Amino acid sequence: MLLAGALAGLVLAVAALPGGLLGGQVAKAALGAYAELPDALRTPAQPQRSYLYANDGKTLITTFYDVNRTDVPLAEIAPVMRQAIVAAEDRRFYSHGGADLRGIARALVANLRGGGTEQGGSTLTMQYVRNVLKTDPTRTAEERQAATEQTVGRKIQEIRYAGALEKTLSKDEILNRYLNIAYFGSGAYGVAAASQRYFGKAPGDLTLGEAALLAGLVQSPDEYSPIDGDKARALERRAYVLDAMAGTGAITAAQAASAKAEKLTLHPTAQPNGCTAVAQGHDDWGFFCDYLRQWWLTQPAFGNTVKEREQALRRGGYTVVTSLDPKVQQTAQQQATAVYGYDNKRALPIAAVEPGTGRVLAMAVNRHYSLDENPAGQANRPNTVNPLISGGDSVDGYQAGSTFKMFTMLAALEAGKPLSTGFDAPAKLPTRYAAEGEGACDGKWCPANANPQWMDGYRMMWDGFGRSVNTYFVWLAEQVGPAKAVEMAQRLGITFRADSDAAFARDDAENWGAFTLGVAATTPLDLANAYATVAAEGTYCTPLPVVSVTAANGEKVAVGQPSCKKVLDTDVARAATDAARCPVGQQSAYGQCNGGTATSVDRIVGRPVAGKTGSSEQNATETFVGFTPQVAVAGIAANPDDSTDLVGAAVQAKVIDAVARVMKTAVSGQPVKDFTAPSRELAGDPQRPKPQPTPRPDQPRQQQDRGIPSDLLRWLQNRRG
Repeated sequence: MLLAGALAGLVLAVAALPGGLLGGQVAKAALGAYAELPDALRTPAQPQRSYLYANDGKTLITTFYDVNRTDVPLAEIAPVMRQAIVAAEDRRFYSHGGADLRGIARALVANLRGGGTEQGGSTLTMQYVRNVLKTDPTRTAEERQAATEQTVGRKIQEIRYAGALEKTLSKDEILNRYLNIAYFGSGAYGVAAASQRYFGKAPGDLTLGEAALLAGLVQSPDEYSPIDGDKARALERRAYVLDAMAGTGAITAAQAASAKAEKLTLHPTAQPNGCTAVAQGHDDWGFFCDYLRQWWLTQPAFGNTVKEREQALRRGGYTVVTSLDPKVQQTAQQQATAVYGYDNKRALPIAAVEPGTGRVLAMAVNRHYSLDENPAGQANRPNTVNPLISGGDSVDGYQAGSTFKMFTMLAALEAGKPLSTGFDAPAKLPTRYAAEGEGACDGKWCPANANPQWMDGYRMMWDGFGRSVNTYFVWLAEQVGPAKAVEMAQRLGITFRADSDAAFARDDAENWGAFTLGVAATTPLDLANAYATVAAEGTYCTPLPVVSVTAANGEKVAVGQPSCKKVLDTDVARAATDAARCPVGQQSAYGQCNGGTATSVDRIVGRPVAGKTGSSEQNATETFVGFTPQVAVAGIAANPDDSTDLVGAAVQAKVIDAVARVMKTAVSGQPVKDFTAPSRELAGDPQRPKPQPTPRPDQPRQQQDRGIPSDLLRWLQNRRG
């Protein structure tokens, strides 16, 4: 009552002034107030929803927000919506100078008399000022609270700020800003969010009845909301707004009557928020979304701290076009679930990467990305949010077996050893590394070939890699030093997340003889990107989950460009690729392939392709990574919760088939590109001094590819010094 009395006196005193004097005083006050305007009123920094799209820029993955709102220009808001909000909240909007003093006086008198709904005297401009100041993220909580205090001083300041804005912004600019910030209930801030929330449409498509209903909500959004509040009250408010529109001449009485008679038809649309709320039927996208979010939190462009970057994602109104390819993702998910169902304790995580950019095209696994509760005894299935494809948190990765022979081969080529480097590979190879028990020969580690008849004999890098000859690559690692193979893997992006692996790499890499057989844990994403580096002829690119990021003001953020560097000599990469043609059933440029462990890939992909299989000891895991010049894909079959659960050799062919089909989808419609042959210098002189063993007639073409005995593996992994 005291506030009302004070304001009434102020308003009546001002209203009694002559018109010319009133205009001069208001102008003077407005100019003074403009100098004091908070930055938020000059350049609004209101929280907005961020959108994540697939690489087509159209397929919505999800949104992130603290406040569900998105700014839209006035031209994209239906004219009836603009007319409805003016009629409902400020009929004299286009004639006053920011503060409608007579309107305030009229509201005060009505409120003092009582007997009906409380009336407000704030103009749209004053409401806009209040909304900005109470939600400005740059102000303290105390300052935001003060913006709504019921005091004379606050009201006078609001009037002065409104007058200042009216002197600097056009009426349409103020109306546009108001419509983009007003709260319409049910969590929707701004007309774009409101039209989607209530009617599932853009604000430019609102009908007269829909616009009138939305305009009626802003006076008491929680009470009038037809979703969360009172539907009958919402219809009463709609009728009030329609009558008000007829009163302003915006519509005819007949139009108002027709709209009043319309049945209220809602299409409530809840905007997804975060990675667990991806588009319906696509919860597999959540793993990619989570990877993008983790990447976002490392980018200085979005803030100096992790907290600031998280806030930027949820409040900054960014439009993010990600690198996710829906078609490749769909194939990857179909293939992963074809091998293992969602409820299977074993998993097949698959990752696809684009060589030369590092852009991640797909991340799939036979799990739902969800926080939903799992059945008793099933910790991570069928639902999980653990990064099974990219690693991190509690996920160290999985042994990838002989796929790590690539790093030894690259190290040897870089050291000047040509592809023709020959060695008479025995069934077992005594090494310089001390060992006891199974797998030891006279106190030395003695690795064996999985299929001696098919693998033993004189080998060069071509058929040593094609047939995955353990003893050849352990010998080759000894020639160049295991530390160089370890360093090569790290150079190509292999991260040692397991503590034991990191300790070996840091303290004892030169004695890590088993490294070439893939005893270190890795992830499909790391492995695919490492092989993508070879496909890109030695150019390593940091894995990148985005194509572009656009800020709310329309400016591009400088984070969408690939971050690449040359880490291998071009000819070295070409030589390794030439040898990698052998495992997949194709022929090297020098005609030296004579058998492979994944020969079905050539038939499936149907264009130049390379790759490598990998089986860890006792077939605990099965891996295949393949690449063309345009894509690299890796899949690892494993039990992510129990490394002692052996997936078995039978699944190897399925893993190979799954990865190959993902590659085929990824390159579909793209021009066929061939690999460039390496120089004669790195090829060397491929002379074979001994006849080659040939497979028995009953020998399967797709060969088993195995590692080292499990007890020796444990000893090697735990050995120090």
